Amino acid sequence: MARKYFIETYGCQMNVHDSERMAGLLDQAGYEATADDLDADVVLINTCSVREKAEEKLFTRLGEFHQRELETGERPIVAVAGCVAQQEGSQILKRSRAVDVIIGTQNLKRLPMLVDSAVQAPRRHAPLVDLDPLGDVSFPLGIARRGDPVKAYVTIIEGCNEFCAFCVVPYTRGHERMRPVADILADARNAVDTGAREVQLLGQIVNHYEAPDTSCDFAGLLERLSEIEGLERIRFASPHPRHVTSRMIDAMRRLPKVCRHLHLPVQSGSSRILGAMRRRHTREDYLALVARVREAIPDIALSTDMIVGFPGETAEDFEATLSLTEQVRYHSMFSFKYSPRPNTLALKRLNDDVAEEEKTRRIVALQGLQKDIQGALHRQALGSVQDVLVDSRSRRRDWELSGRTSGNTVVNFAGRADWIGTLVPVRITAANPNSLKGEAVGLLDTVGSRA
Repeated sequence: MARKYFIETYGCQMNVHDSERMAGLLDQAGYEATADDLDADVVLINTCSVREKAEEKLFTRLGEFHQRELETGERPIVAVAGCVAQQEGSQILKRSRAVDVIIGTQNLKRLPMLVDSAVQAPRRHAPLVDLDPLGDVSFPLGIARRGDPVKAYVTIIEGCNEFCAFCVVPYTRGHERMRPVADILADARNAVDTGAREVQLLGQIVNHYEAPDTSCDFAGLLERLSEIEGLERIRFASPHPRHVTSRMIDAMRRLPKVCRHLHLPVQSGSSRILGAMRRRHTREDYLALVARVREAIPDIALSTDMIVGFPGETAEDFEATLSLTEQVRYHSMFSFKYSPRPNTLALKRLNDDVAEEEKTRRIVALQGLQKDIQGALHRQALGSVQDVLVDSRSRRRDWELSGRTSGNTVVNFAGRADWIGTLVPVRITAANPNSLKGEAVGLLDTVGSRA
C-alpha cells in the first residue's frame, strides 16, 4: 500500500505552485495524496516568512504534531519547506522536536529522496537538513499536480535582486534566475493540453523577465504566450513599477488574451518612506505611471500592496498614503502592518518606532477607505455585461458558479456545472463589497461549449 502524504501551504501564489510541484514529485515517487493529515504518513508544511504571523503558524502546527506524539506515541514524518525553512534552517530544530526534514526553496527536486530517507530511518534519526541551492530553475515538464482545473501557475523567474528594505525574499529565494522561453512555453502548452484555460505567470519581479536562451523580454513573452491555441487568458504577478516599460503597456493594450488587470505594488504614498524602503521610485513617478497605463488601457483594473507603520512613518506620511489611495482608486488592495523580518536592511538599520496601536489605527483607516472605493467601483459595474471565466462552484451555494472578470473581480451567478472552464457573458445585477453577482446572458445552451 502506498504511503500517504498531506501538504499544508502558507503564503503567496509561488508557494502554492511550489506545493503543486512537490505533490507531483511525491506522486511520481509512489506516494499517494490525502486530504486529512491524520491519515498521512508524511506531512509537508510549505512555509512563508513575509509576515511574522506566517512563521508562528508553522511552530503552532509543529507543536500540534509533537503533542500528538506525546499522547499516542506516533506522528507522521514531518517535512518543512519554503521560506522559513530556507531562512531558519536547523534553527527550527531548537524550537521543535517534531521535524524530520528541512528543505530549502531551491532544493525542491530533492524532496522525494529526503522523505524516503526519513521514512526508512530509525524513528529517532537525526533530522535531514538540505539548504544548499541547486542553481537550476528547470523542472520536469508536466510534473506539477495542479490544484485548479481551469487556472495554471507558470513560474518564469526565481529569486529577486531588488533588496527592498522591508523584504525577506532575496534572502529566502536567492538571486534572480530566469527560466528559458522554451521551458515556459512548453509548461503553458502542457497546462492548456490538460484543461487549463488561464495561465498566471509567477516571479518575484515578473516583468523584469529577460530570456536566457533567446532575445525576449517580458512583452515578447506575452506575445509568444498569446499564440498558444486554446489559452483564453494570461495573468501575471507581481510586477514592479520601475520595470513597467512602454513595450509592456503596449503588449497589454494589443493582446486580447492578456487580462485587463495590473497588480502594481506601491507600498507607500510618501516619497520619503519609499526612499527609506529602497523602492527606487517616488510618489510622482508612480502616479505618472498610473496615468500612462490608464491612457493606454482605459478599462484597466489596478490593485496594489501597501505597508503601514514602516520605520519613521509620520502622520503626514500616512496621510500621503491615504491621498494616493483616493487618487488612484484601486479595485483591490493587500495591506499590512510593518513587521521586522530577519536579515532585511530595515531590521539592521532602522528602528521599528511606530507604536503597535498606531499601526493598527492606520491599517483600519486605510482598509476602511479601500472598502469604500472598492464598493463604489463595484456599483459602477451594475448593468454591464462581463466575460467571466468560470473556475468553480460558489463556496456558499451549490447551484451557483463562480469566476473572474478580466479585471480579476469575482462574479457569482446561477449556471450549469459543465460551464466550468468556459467564458460566460454575465450581466451584473448586484454589487457586494468583495464580489459581484449576475446572470448569464446570451445563448445559454451553447455557453458550455469548449470550442
